[in-house]
Amino acid sequence: MKKIVLLFTVFLIFLLPNWGFGQNGIVKGFVYDDSDGEPIGFCAVQLKGTPFGAMTERNGSFVISKIPKGEYTLVINFFGYDSLVDNISINENTVIKRYLLQPSKVFLEAVQVSGEAKRVITETRTAVISISPKEMTKMPSIGGQPDFAQYLQVLPGIISTGDQGGQLYIRGGTPIQNMVLFDGMLVLNPFHSIGLFSVFDNDIMSNADVYTGGFGAEFGGRVSSIMNIYTRDGNRKRISGKIDANTFGGKLLLEGPFVKLTDERNVYVSYILSAKGSFLNESSKLFYKYADTNGLPFNYLDVYGKISLGLKNGTKINFFGFNFADKVHYTNIAKYKWNNYAVGTNFLVIPGNAPVTLEGTIAYSDYGIRLDDYFSRRQDSSSLAGFTANLNISYYIDKHLLNVGVELLGYRTSYSFYSTPFTKYRRLTTLRTLPFTPNSNTISVTSG
Repeated sequence: MKKIVLLFTVFLIFLLPNWGFGQNGIVKGFVYDDSDGEPIGFCAVQLKGTPFGAMTERNGSFVISKIPKGEYTLVINFFGYDSLVDNISINENTVIKRYLLQPSKVFLEAVQVSGEAKRVITETRTAVISISPKEMTKMPSIGGQPDFAQYLQVLPGIISTGDQGGQLYIRGGTPIQNMVLFDGMLVLNPFHSIGLFSVFDNDIMSNADVYTGGFGAEFGGRVSSIMNIYTRDGNRKRISGKIDANTFGGKLLLEGPFVKLTDERNVYVSYILSAKGSFLNESSKLFYKYADTNGLPFNYLDVYGKISLGLKNGTKINFFGFNFADKVHYTNIAKYKWNNYAVGTNFLVIPGNAPVTLEGTIAYSDYGIRLDDYFSRRQDSSSLAGFTANLNISYYIDKHLLNVGVELLGYRTSYSFYSTPFTKYRRLTTLRTLPFTPNSNTISVTSG
């Protein structure tokens, strides 16, 4: 029965555009920063002198539907950028545009315009905290580098357990009840052996949404909180980079275009690569002798890479992956290691003549831990691996938005431990796949 409902819903999604938009036009487009090609979200797009307008999504896309035939002037405004004006002709076909905004060279004092404030007008966001990298840089941080984990600890209702492999307790829930998504990939342990730091590099983050309650079925599987983190694309205009170091560790960032984003080109390709790690086990011998003269035993290394390919009509596909590795080594006592890696792709498809966008993610992740106990001469280990595939369809109806989504999940677990000093127990579960059916309450309507 559920499969029949799903097929009927998808059928209506693609059939409705032909019913309601035969005599009207549609404008689709993307808005980018001309300096680096980064999408500009929550930007106002208006047809001058008419009630027709929209606000760009997080990825810079917008759709204005049900526009009568005629000649119009499209105006794009966003604080910190020069206004852009474009004359367009509307008929029964869909107009697809790409706009590059120039950063403004005139700045006003004591004026603040918040994109988040505009977002509140168009969306119902209960118990959601949106965090940007700029906000994290305003917080004092250990080591001088802004970190997502340190910022979370100052938010209401969030408690951290400590500074060694710490976990977050949000609104009374246990750590296992929190879901952490990184570009749609599941991260099972977002903390390092030094719990003061997370695995996320502030310089590659676009924004993060922390749901402490009221999240929908698209985040099924958790009951406490959702931390949904997005990374930005690499610079689409020029090659750039960054090197940073402190007494805890250092990091390297490199980004740039394979194919530059210009008004004339129909395709752009960019990349971004980030690596950060800790050398605390060596630097502590010099700077933190009061803790341990032999040095602190903590060490980690994070690597993240992403390649983005986009078309002029806004269709885009990303290929990405990460590897987060931690090691805690107490000489002659024990060694504890955990590793989290994942690869995946996500895409955004803009169909030609329908007010519809399709977004999806396909990813595989693997998390494993291992304990080498030198004293009792034993090795304990466990791992959890799985894949996720989802598809979200957004249908624009005048000033309303209809979202429909489906998801496919699978996982495999294995563990090995000594039940007695001489008896080793092993177990490997088979891969379990959930049916390809819509989650309950995945159909929602948002009034704009």
